[in-house]
Amino acid sequence: MSIYTLSVFQSSTSGKRRTTLAAFVFFAFYFFCLSAYAQEPTQKSLESKRARLQLEIKKINSLLFNSKAEEKNILNEVSDLNRKIEVRSRLIRTIHQETAVLNKNIKANQTKTKELEKELLLLKEDYATMIFMSYKSKSTQSRLLFILSSESFYQGYKRFQYMTQYTEFRKDQGYEIVVQTEKLKVINDDLKVQKIEKQNLISEQKEEQSKIEIEKKQHEYLAKEITTEKKKYTTQIKKKQKEERIMDRQIEKLIRNAISTSNKKNSTEESSNFILTPEAKELTSKFTNNKGKLPWPVNNALVVRKYGKIPHESVRGITIQSNGIHIATDKKARAKAVFEGTVLAIQVSSSGMKTVYIQHGNYISLYSNLETVSLQKGDNVSLQQSIGEIHTDKVTGKTLLKFQIWRDTKTENPTDWLLRL
Repeated sequence: MSIYTLSVFQSSTSGKRRTTLAAFVFFAFYFFCLSAYAQEPTQKSLESKRARLQLEIKKINSLLFNSKAEEKNILNEVSDLNRKIEVRSRLIRTIHQETAVLNKNIKANQTKTKELEKELLLLKEDYATMIFMSYKSKSTQSRLLFILSSESFYQGYKRFQYMTQYTEFRKDQGYEIVVQTEKLKVINDDLKVQKIEKQNLISEQKEEQSKIEIEKKQHEYLAKEITTEKKKYTTQIKKKQKEERIMDRQIEKLIRNAISTSNKKNSTEESSNFILTPEAKELTSKFTNNKGKLPWPVNNALVVRKYGKIPHESVRGITIQSNGIHIATDKKARAKAVFEGTVLAIQVSSSGMKTVYIQHGNYISLYSNLETVSLQKGDNVSLQQSIGEIHTDKVTGKTLLKFQIWRDTKTENPTDWLLRL
């Protein structure tokens, strides 16, 4: 290979590499923009999110702040205020996003209106010119003379065709003016509605902002009181955590004993998990297929404690291990089964509160803090069957259901299994 050929080959190769790299960069940028656009929230999705947050604030007010407490509990008050401030902050951010999207839509509509107005003006000018020209040559005689004065039959035919097409074009122009005028009217009407929506959102945002300022001042005042007596409140929290750990160990022990008893009955094998019969395997499969679709165990639900390791809402530096979720609900509310199954056990605590264990194959759903229970061990339970009345705390005035989901001897996040609120 000659030096000239080699240099041409190298130049061609490097050119291809540059082209390939440029193409790669272009497509990477294109897909990045496409992805960013796809992730941008729409007005409809923001409206839906705003409605959900407004509903959550209503629940917080009715289930946490309207309950009559016999005595003041600062830790509970701070916790409830934290929750309300957090939700209201999200609501304000959502309203701000919604206003920004509306602004964008209004600007786009204003631009479109200007374009349509220009198009409409040109159409009207063209149409006026055509009408004027038509008026000048409106007589049938002049049109006939125009055709008869043709030098040949072909020219006369073409003139006749032109006059026919001109008439049709006039009709089309008139129709196009009507269409464009209607489009302009629709866009202008839409603009009026959007501007009203924008004003309403701005008013709502101001109202929510003033409310959150008041709540933040209340929170700050209570937080100072907690800081002053942090040692006292830390001791209270640790005592409560110790009681919860004892309860968690009792739950785990009961489940392990139930597994051992079930396995001795159904198999000669030894296992730390449930050895399932064909019927139990089928039930497990049904339960698993309904992940994210299970109904909530109460009608009016507000999650006040999440699953897993979570920071304490009132005192900084303290972490809580939560094996399930705590759900606030209405006074006298009844817990309902989230899926069909069998009552594995009914446990009674030292305070007299009851926990019902319902088995769904190798899954178990737990319903704790029940005042009364309407089931017995071994009962078959149907979907959303009533289990019992949830206890209302006389001191705090709150009605809380403690709900857990276990797979054999391990806990799972219940919110992953339940329908999104």
